[in-house]
Amino acid sequence: MHMYSSQIAGLKEGNFIALARVLTIVENDLEGSNDLLKGLKIDYNVPVIGITGPPGAGKSTLVNAIITNLSEQEKRIAVIAVDPTSPFNLGSLLGDRIRMSAHFNKPNVFIRSVATRGSVGGLSSKIIEMVDVMRSAGFDYVIVETVGVGQSELEIAGLADLTVVVLVPEAGDEIQHIKSGLMEIGDAFVLNKADREGADAFANSLKKLLHTRPLPVPVLQTIADKNIGVHELVDWMQTASAGKNQRRSFLYAERAFKLIQNHRVKNIQKQELQRRLEKAIESSDFNLYQFIDPYLDA
Repeated sequence: MHMYSSQIAGLKEGNFIALARVLTIVENDLEGSNDLLKGLKIDYNVPVIGITGPPGAGKSTLVNAIITNLSEQEKRIAVIAVDPTSPFNLGSLLGDRIRMSAHFNKPNVFIRSVATRGSVGGLSSKIIEMVDVMRSAGFDYVIVETVGVGQSELEIAGLADLTVVVLVPEAGDEIQHIKSGLMEIGDAFVLNKADREGADAFANSLKKLLHTRPLPVPVLQTIADKNIGVHELVDWMQTASAGKNQRRSFLYAERAFKLIQNHRVKNIQKQELQRRLEKAIESSDFNLYQFIDPYLDA
């Protein structure tokens, strides 16, 4: 009998309390979490949609509108919101979540926030695990939203089946300033707040830039807070995820690599390495490659 068999049974029944418990076990690496993951019946056909882009682009408002749209189709949706702020800075986290509060009590919507606590590498393997837990709980869609800045925007590419990059037309902001990494990871680009001045020109520049990509990449315009253009985005999500994903093996290789990498370095603490190195580098015959050798077989 699996120590978490009742939670796994609850997952299959779509019980949100069981789901919340299982996510906590996995997120915190509690005893038996690895066995729990191995015991999951994961539905790999559930599409994972990544929503990313710079702060202020209105991602939470857009996710809110997507949920509303999918709810009208009686779909079950799970959202995992990744916040790169520390767990002590709850202001930004809660501010963003309040906008989704209309959905918190809906029986078809489950929302979970994850603070990165300063780790990006370990975080991506956690998100892969948490997404797979959600894929075992009878949802039609899993949405991963990064509400953040920096590396987390790009990390999402390997975690989602489809990545949507949300941008806003900033007056006088040159499109060249958009991080090149972001330009490469989007399967679709959404120009939100499209009622702002310069939106059409921005969209045209974006289309020209994306023209160099091997496959056509849609550029959609939305005004999320008025629910304008969101229907087209949801249509694209459904069509694109229904089409067999050409990058499936590539995505799974990315995920497997991150999980294995995280597992291998889990017991190696940088501070501990530094402490040992402080002594080792005093030696006249210090060699970094000899020093790391014992760790390589760990």
